[in-house]
Amino acid sequence: MDNSSGVGVLDKAAIVLGALEAGPATLAQLVAATHLARPTAHRLAVALEHHRFVARDMQGRFVLGPRLAELASAAGEDRLLAAAGSVLLALRDHTGESAQLFRRQADQRICVAAAEKQMGLRDSIPVGATLSMLAGSAAQVLLAWEEPDRLHRGLHGAKFTATILSGVRRRGWAQSVSEREIGVASVSAPVRGPSGRVIAAVSVSGPIERMTRQPGRLHANAVMAAANRLSDVLRTGDND
Repeated sequence: MDNSSGVGVLDKAAIVLGALEAGPATLAQLVAATHLARPTAHRLAVALEHHRFVARDMQGRFVLGPRLAELASAAGEDRLLAAAGSVLLALRDHTGESAQLFRRQADQRICVAAAEKQMGLRDSIPVGATLSMLAGSAAQVLLAWEEPDRLHRGLHGAKFTATILSGVRRRGWAQSVSEREIGVASVSAPVRGPSGRVIAAVSVSGPIERMTRQPGRLHANAVMAAANRLSDVLRTGDND
């Protein structure tokens, strides 16, 4: 069977990725496994590394990169979104505040689902809204469990610190007060995919007058329960 697509560079890139499926490889090992010329194997591996399809381990060997896991997570987003509506509605009704689901996309976070508070003061974040990864409890959650080098890059210009993110990992939730927007507070918790990787953040947000300056005391347990429910859906496929 001919596995050629007719697009040579893509075929060769697929061969490199296929070789790395077996585990970390030095350039010499990659050449031996792919039967590509050494300059070609190196050029393709470095190009794939640029796009995060390939990465390097502590020994400098080539390994499959984080972009593949991100795309796999995105492919499962339909199941996440199908479950998110009812979970966010329940969270909104329990807390009395607007609830959102955020996913990271490059250096931003996107609101992919929301349940708005019906009356009174509310923090309205419509579905499709693009927010910064430099402020807010959801940004903290989406960054806190990243690989160390990506985490530290994400802290450049952020309104939170490495110490704050360490606390987020320890507690399992994040809070912010007037961090993204003056007068607004929020609480967020991580949604994990089947591999355990954080793929989204569940949040509630509202005015400080109701949320107080310690919003986690009020809502952390409810937000974590909602996030865990969505994690369970992704792990078991149970949407009921």
